[in-house]
Amino acid sequence: MENNNINNILTRGVSEIIVEKELRELLVTGKQLRLKMGFDPSRSDIHLGHAVGLRKLREFQDIGHKVILIVGDWTAQIGDPSGRSATRQMLSADEVRANAETYMTQFFKIVDRDRTQVVWQSEWFGDFNLANVFDLTKRFTVAQFLAREDFAKRFREQRPIAITELLYPLLQAYDSVAIESDVEFGGSDQKFNLLVGRELQGNMGQKPQQCLIMPILVGTDGVQKMSKSLDNYIGVAENPNDMYGKVMSIPDSLITNYFELVTDVNNEELQDIKQSLEQSHVNPMDLKKKLAHNLVSQFNSQEIASLAEKNFESTVQRGETPQDIPEYKVSFHGDTQIFSEVASNQEFHLAIKEGNSVSVFDLFHNIGLVESLSEGKRLLSQGALTVNGEPYSSNLIEIRESIILGRGRRRFIRLITQTMD
Repeated sequence: MENNNINNILTRGVSEIIVEKELRELLVTGKQLRLKMGFDPSRSDIHLGHAVGLRKLREFQDIGHKVILIVGDWTAQIGDPSGRSATRQMLSADEVRANAETYMTQFFKIVDRDRTQVVWQSEWFGDFNLANVFDLTKRFTVAQFLAREDFAKRFREQRPIAITELLYPLLQAYDSVAIESDVEFGGSDQKFNLLVGRELQGNMGQKPQQCLIMPILVGTDGVQKMSKSLDNYIGVAENPNDMYGKVMSIPDSLITNYFELVTDVNNEELQDIKQSLEQSHVNPMDLKKKLAHNLVSQFNSQEIASLAEKNFESTVQRGETPQDIPEYKVSFHGDTQIFSEVASNQEFHLAIKEGNSVSVFDLFHNIGLVESLSEGKRLLSQGALTVNGEPYSSNLIEIRESIILGRGRRRFIRLITQTMD
């Protein structure tokens, strides 16, 4: 490999390498490296924050290396008995499998399937016994684990730390031993866990893995790490119109960062973008349109990206309601309203409350415009839920005539009323 190619792979979108000199030496040997990537199948969706690491894996694949994708099915079925972690709920084997299949469908939108080996954590942990667990725990001290920032903070504040939580980094570290990882990839918030894997490999007679640490992608709010729970994410499998619109909503300050971490624009063009923004030589909206088109194309096609751009211009910039939106027929039967999707004939029922009204939260949730009742309440309070283009504020809604429900300026559903029985 040429040095400039190695330099680009090891510098762009990389915040730290442990140990860089060793990794550079490995890359020039021509040896096929085993690249570790693990995921927790308690969630099934991938967003652009995950894509930062996945794109780096793809770069390594493109120069001949192999990804070992670890499905954390064993730890997912254990969950977090302390009850602290909302992302570590105990799952059944069937739930794990379903989440894993969805995850991998999205994973292979970025990573090359032919150069990826999928392994299941239960292949080695399925036969673990208490002696194996004790063997792992004796290799580290409590003091070492309290050096992790979040553990240290909670310890200082005298807040509880479950023993289970201390085991998770050990189990993740043993994954590196089980697959004989050469390089593990992770965000800067995973640095401690990557280092535990490196140390455990050395303790167990293996060559310690290299750790390639990538920056955290800030979400659409411009403040916090991209996260589905914070509703500041852009999913790789999202509706193209939603993806395009979400990209257009990011703060101008993130434009260069997004181009660097989740697109393939070359370094010279990246520098031009940065300078143009700094010197106010370009309208930021024009760059966001370019970014949004790039990202929708990556996960769909150029044609679909162009359609998403036209949809954004008509619905957001010109304030038009799109014609081609999902439709539900609404019928009234006794004390129930029945909502039937025109395209699929799938239906749901809502109980009629006072004055022939139904719960606005139940309606927006069942119809798919919000993912949970709590999200619906938050969006309602923010004025983000609309009826016929106007912000809605009541907890109840009476459907007397055909109306258009909306979430923000990009997602709409038409309700078509039918004759009351």
